[in-house]
Amino acid sequence: MSSLLQSLLDPKKSWLASLHMKTLTNRLRKYGLRYDDLYDPYYDLDIKEALNRLPREIVDARNQRLKRAIDLSMKHEYLPEDLQKMQTPFRSYLQEMLALVKKENEEREALGALPLYQRTIP
Repeated sequence: MSSLLQSLLDPKKSWLASLHMKTLTNRLRKYGLRYDDLYDPYYDLDIKEALNRLPREIVDARNQRLKRAIDLSMKHEYLPEDLQKMQTPFRSYLQEMLALVKKENEEREALGALPLYQRTIP
């Protein structure tokens, strides 16, 4: 990635990136979500594999956050202000495992092995 593009995407260097991050943080806090909760395991099988490797407690907490967000959205409500302040939308729990899964897939491909999983069309 070019240095210009990196500087535009860095919230510490670009006011536009900073504004975007603040807006995203506020939206995620209203529903009690984390950024990693937005990844769809049906869209990318690497995400599904990473979620399968995480401890059960972390996956259960993710599912609870998603259910709560759906419930709040259906009721056209937000979390109470005191709970919104406690939220940590950019505390990652999935990125390290996802990077490991992607690294393993790249290594497998470099060695000429078959993919671990393949998407099939029903």
